[in-house]
Amino acid sequence: MDAPVLNLADIHPEPLPAPYAPTGPAALIYAPRVARIGARLGSARLGVNLIALAPGKRAFPFHNHRANDELFHVLQGEGELRLGTEVHPLRAGDLVACPAGGPETAHQIVNTGKAELRYLAYGTNSLPDVIEYPDSGLYKTMAAPAAEGEPPFHAIGRLDRNEDYWA
Repeated sequence: MDAPVLNLADIHPEPLPAPYAPTGPAALIYAPRVARIGARLGSARLGVNLIALAPGKRAFPFHNHRANDELFHVLQGEGELRLGTEVHPLRAGDLVACPAGGPETAHQIVNTGKAELRYLAYGTNSLPDVIEYPDSGLYKTMAAPAAEGEPPFHAIGRLDRNEDYWA
């Protein structure tokens, strides 16, 4: 823990590190700059990130979590929230809840404004979790690390394809 109090003016979002950053054509669509601040404040079970998006960009693919709730607080700028089958405008001061669930809770934030969009993203850090990506038909499973200091386990697969358990 760095300090028990942080001021948002002192936090500077950075591009995602190479192993997690979008590449190829995805880099033209997704360009989040992220500052992970929950752990800096000593929070292990509640993740908090400051996310900054340039105009026209998206932070992450349309997705839903099976185990984790997310809440977003728009600090500045304008955008849209895609939630399930609906689209909602976003502006500074808006709060958005995206509870754990199926595709009806899938969500994505897009900067539709002319200036940077900044928001706080809060999420429970429950593992294991399954994240579904309805647009691509993919899913990702995440589980706790096998040992302290290791990254969490994760695997990506296709929703329309199951492997034989006995293969």
